[in-house]
Amino acid sequence: MSRTTAGVGRGAAGAALLTVVALLPWLSASDPALTVLRTRSADGDPTPEQLAAVRAQLGLDEGPFTHLGRWLGGLFRGDAGTSWVSGEPVLPKVAGAFAVSTTLVLGALVVTLAVAALVVARTLRLGGAVRAGSGAAFLAALPKFLLASLLATVFGVWLGWFPSSGWAGPSSMVLPALALGVPSGAVIGGLLDHALPAVFAEPWVRTWHACGIAPGRIALRALRGAVAGVLPQFLPTVVGLVGGAVAVEKIFNIPGLGRLALDAAVAQDLPPLQAATLALVQLGVAAGLLVGVLRHALLGPALRDGGLVAAHPPARAPQRFLVFSCGLALLTLVVAGLLRDPLHVDTAARLLPPSPAHPLGTDALGRDLLARLGHGALRTAGLALGVTAVSVVIGLLLGIAGRAAAGPTEVVSTLPAVLIGLLTTAVTGPSVWGAGAAVCLIGWTPYAAQTAALTEQERASGHILASISCGAGPIHLLRRHLLPAVLPAVVRNAFLRLPTTVLVLASLGFLGLGEQPPTPEWGRLLAENQPYLELAPWTVLAPAGALVLLSVLAVSGTAVRRR
Repeated sequence: MSRTTAGVGRGAAGAALLTVVALLPWLSASDPALTVLRTRSADGDPTPEQLAAVRAQLGLDEGPFTHLGRWLGGLFRGDAGTSWVSGEPVLPKVAGAFAVSTTLVLGALVVTLAVAALVVARTLRLGGAVRAGSGAAFLAALPKFLLASLLATVFGVWLGWFPSSGWAGPSSMVLPALALGVPSGAVIGGLLDHALPAVFAEPWVRTWHACGIAPGRIALRALRGAVAGVLPQFLPTVVGLVGGAVAVEKIFNIPGLGRLALDAAVAQDLPPLQAATLALVQLGVAAGLLVGVLRHALLGPALRDGGLVAAHPPARAPQRFLVFSCGLALLTLVVAGLLRDPLHVDTAARLLPPSPAHPLGTDALGRDLLARLGHGALRTAGLALGVTAVSVVIGLLLGIAGRAAAGPTEVVSTLPAVLIGLLTTAVTGPSVWGAGAAVCLIGWTPYAAQTAALTEQERASGHILASISCGAGPIHLLRRHLLPAVLPAVVRNAFLRLPTTVLVLASLGFLGLGEQPPTPEWGRLLAENQPYLELAPWTVLAPAGALVLLSVLAVSGTAVRRR
């Protein structure tokens, strides 16, 4: 029965997503007919007759549900509509972009597996005697859009080893695949590396050694055992590849699905955005099916019987000195920046290097980078706190609902934050509130899953059964038992996830989906200064360094959370 309920929930969540995508023209804050007319001609304000004619041409005068049926019917016939900006059919462009993105994701998967193999190689060779060093943790902490910017600058612009822009051949895929695959491989490799010592400590290893079985065969068997716990974590990693491809395609100017969806969302050209969104979801679903098939093939009936438990990141205490140093450095930057004016423009001080007057230098308009970094941190942290509070409330409500929310939680948790940001931008336009809403729409899933697990555990305890036998009602159980048992753990989890939320908001800002100029924001600082990286590298190094410090804190918070 529980599986049926979860399946119904997954189906309902998928149907809701499809309906939202189809009804974007009605959900959008702007009039679709007005958008089309403005792309065709910028002369004067359109007349009501012109708007009515465009609505009839687009089929929007028939109502949303009639349009929904026509749109779905067109998809089955291979017709995804016509671009409002270019007037060209959408499907051929989306098909070409889909091929590019699929190739990029497959290349990133190869890099992911290669990096994971390098991380665990020494542990396998020494029989589980060592664990991954801090280098793997540092690589796992790097945001993909930040690593992509560094790779494009160093190996594309400065050294010229690989193309830094475009999609002209296999060499164009090297840097983007590395930007996507290196952090993901470090995550998977770290999980495997910390699972291997427990596997090597099992009795069968000593038995095999005593029987004279080759160490290489034992290592392979131990690796397969470690994979049992890590495979459930592989799907979020693949989803992260799909979501990270949007920023990476923008940085490297790759004509993939991510770049197509981003450009369509910013221009509010809804037909390409609708088709690109569905294609991105299909990539995620296909990745999930592939991971499921791989799990069954590697692990056999034991997995299908639900006898395996997913592995989690290690319970190792973080390096306190590193955590303290990163936190102190960030706090110093923020406090020093808040004492300065982030909007003061001095055209005579454009692109100045760091100096006593401007400790982090100035940008292309002569604005102090330290001031913009400090004020940007304050605004982003405030927004992250608000987003986290809303996400916790939603997660608590849905988590307490139990099995009924399991399906929607699973579906939404597989959607990249960038994809939700693109859809939100199509509705509200690029704005800080749109970015916050996008994070809220998916940010509740970890809290809902945690609440559901803790609630199920609490309901099975003896004192709950005793209270029910004494006539306690649902409200009493919720106030006196469930919330006191669940709320502290969820709130602690929320605070530990706060740096990760800031990084997600920064990635949306980097794509232009969040805070708008001239307001400072860390992701936007990196995006708007990227064109000046070769001429004035300090303009990018300052926000990039702050993001790296924040990433280390986020990973350290994850380690603390798993203790």
